[in-house]
Amino acid sequence: MTTLVIGANGQIGRQFCELAKAAGEPIKAMIRDTAQQPWFEERGIETVIADLEGDFRHAFDGCDQVIFTAGSGPHTGPDKTLLIDLYAAIRSVDIAREQGIERFLMVSAMRAENPMEAPEKLRPYMAAKFAADAHLRTAGVPHLFLKPGRLTDAAASERVATSLAETGGENQVSRANVAHALLHLLKARELVDREFVLLDGEREIGEALR
Repeated sequence: MTTLVIGANGQIGRQFCELAKAAGEPIKAMIRDTAQQPWFEERGIETVIADLEGDFRHAFDGCDQVIFTAGSGPHTGPDKTLLIDLYAAIRSVDIAREQGIERFLMVSAMRAENPMEAPEKLRPYMAAKFAADAHLRTAGVPHLFLKPGRLTDAAASERVATSLAETGGENQVSRANVAHALLHLLKARELVDREFVLLDGEREIGEALR
């Protein structure tokens, strides 16, 4: 099962691609242009050039599964949030449905269910995630949601939690732990139509995400 990684050049995407390659999982990294290619080629990771703001249907060719971990980033305006986190995510789901993709793994956000509870500057992003998530739930595509809390650059502990109750209200998770969680979900092919909050915690990933 070849997995298309949308957002492969992002901070989570790169870490996930390295882990998947090391684990022998077939992946195809979707990147925006050739300038991003050398990093992946050095690691023997297959790439496909495609732009989320253009035509990217060809990127799905030969893939059975999709991970969407793309994001407009913290330094862009609401226009990019709408184009990437909402419109491109919805288009990705629609293409997956048309091409009979077997499973779609969406990296969302813990606060996407209640965008107005997020910090003001993050509300457009959370609202976009809310709408894209709602579209995936009703699209008829087998899916998983991974909903990280506030992202940090800490090293991977490979120990996580799936609720604030477990963490005493701490709502952060390292990008490295998100990457490891994605690898676990990639391998756990029996999991479909499930949603997991992800925070740094004390449980092994395999125990928490099942």
